Amino acid sequence: MSTRTTRAPRTDRPERPAAAREVPDHEVVIVGGGFSGIGTAIVLDRAGFSDYLLLEAGDGLGGAWHWNTYPGVAVDIPSFAYQFSFEQISGWSRVYAPGAELKAYAEHCVDKYDVRRRTRLRTTVTATTFDDAQHLWRIDTADGATITARYVVGATGVLTQPKLPDIEGLTEFTGTLMHTARWDHDVDLTGRRVAIVGTGASAVQAIPHIAEDAAHLTVFQRTPIWCLPKPDAPLPGPARAALRMVPGAKRISRLVSQTFVEATFPVAAHFAGLVPMAKVGEQIGHAYLRQAVKDPVTREKLTPQYALGCKRPSFSNSYLPTFNRPDVALETTSIEAVTATGVRTADGVEHPVDVLVLATGFKVFEKGNMPPFTVRGADGIDLDKWWEENRFQAYQGVSVPNFPNFFTILGPYGYNGSSYFNLIETQSAHIVRALTHARRVEATRVEVTPEANAAYLESVRGRRKHQVFYQPSCGLANSYYFDDHGDVPFRAATTLETMWAANHFPLDAYAFTG
Repeated sequence: MSTRTTRAPRTDRPERPAAAREVPDHEVVIVGGGFSGIGTAIVLDRAGFSDYLLLEAGDGLGGAWHWNTYPGVAVDIPSFAYQFSFEQISGWSRVYAPGAELKAYAEHCVDKYDVRRRTRLRTTVTATTFDDAQHLWRIDTADGATITARYVVGATGVLTQPKLPDIEGLTEFTGTLMHTARWDHDVDLTGRRVAIVGTGASAVQAIPHIAEDAAHLTVFQRTPIWCLPKPDAPLPGPARAALRMVPGAKRISRLVSQTFVEATFPVAAHFAGLVPMAKVGEQIGHAYLRQAVKDPVTREKLTPQYALGCKRPSFSNSYLPTFNRPDVALETTSIEAVTATGVRTADGVEHPVDVLVLATGFKVFEKGNMPPFTVRGADGIDLDKWWEENRFQAYQGVSVPNFPNFFTILGPYGYNGSSYFNLIETQSAHIVRALTHARRVEATRVEVTPEANAAYLESVRGRRKHQVFYQPSCGLANSYYFDDHGDVPFRAATTLETMWAANHFPLDAYAFTG
């Protein structure tokens, strides 16, 4: 980590008379209308912070579940765990709900908790600037407006901006080109030659459905993904009725689901050196691969050479068997270029293509994505530049020194890999605790101290020796988990630990002034 000295929060700033203080438009502005923003809005409102405005760039709410509508899109953990603890529903059609049901759940929450009234759609935030004198944020939007707020919560997530591959000739392709995150439902794949670039989580879900329609499908794979059998099943009416009517049924199903998720990622990935869960998962993965794929050559190509957990694994009962189809080809030779009518690989072979699908993921730890707007903190310090010079870091994934009154839901070292809804509720609880204390002491400026931030960073980095990410085989994974510094800014902690910390962190970790 950089040894650059972090500027301490100033407590000697001259105070203006109360009459000179500018009253902000809103107490809190939340940027992002996915589940992060929706959940934060609900938690804030329930805690008495009702003067908020939620800004969303899109034309609808739901975040990833609004934008991602590709064939087969579904939640990748059991639905019972993929919902707010305070708003558990029993209407899921499957153990792993399809994307449309998650979108409907978002709309349900927005309406039930009166979030829509305090939401502004089609509003892209371009920059946020902290006013040192007024202790508030000035939020600039693409339509030329400026909104002021005492506090800003960045809830844009990281899987929001589709990433296009750096392939020569991509713009020269004369067929149909689309990214899985921006699926064009007007395109009919029936009887057409389709190629898909990438074999990540989205591709695993989409490929079996594309293969059903296309005349021929070519899958271009750079790195194979660990694919495990999916414990999925339909939830018939009687099962849903039981969840609705039997006392404690929803809580039990949620607990079982969360335990499964906890074992398959947080424990397996962060404590691999202590608990060999990943090894067990690898054995299951190898056995499933042998059973699912008939051709030994294809099977070998689909076999990961890195440890389970180095990159995001997937669960599917249909992905691997798709490669048994005679009209599906797996191509592992690297792509040299995209031509006007197809894809040329490094061996000189050109694969004719009518529809080219990019399943190439998102800009994750790239500059300008976390968050996807400029953030200028105290004394004009730029957040992207500060992270570039000091490495990604944030106190419990929520706050960064030099950026008063600014909080994030998915900040560095905040997410431990459990249900995303656990993260939202945990981080929102942290924010509410800080803001409640600020209100109690009549502070207008809340800033994490450099000492608290440094101690937290040291503690999470100190657990690296047990994490799966830092073993040698992960160098073969091409994982988006790693940033430019070679760090994996996940929170090495169990979910229970993150929940406890959000409600018990020392309040003197922050400087409350004004």
